[in-house]
Amino acid sequence: MKRQKRDRQNRAHTRGYQAGISGRSKEHCPYQIDAIKSQWLGGWREAIEAKQQGLFQ
Repeated sequence: MKRQKRDRQNRAHTRGYQAGISGRSKEHCPYQIDAIKSQWLGGWREAIEAKQQGLFQ
């Protein structure tokens, strides 16, 4: 049985979260398609909020 890849939007969200945790700016979003870009930015925002709440250093 073949493994299915995660969908692009989920992967973009995860990568945005990782970018936010590592302190990257939202201007570094690598996506051009609006729907995927918004998922990346959503993950980035969640990470920034988590850092502000003290969940990450």
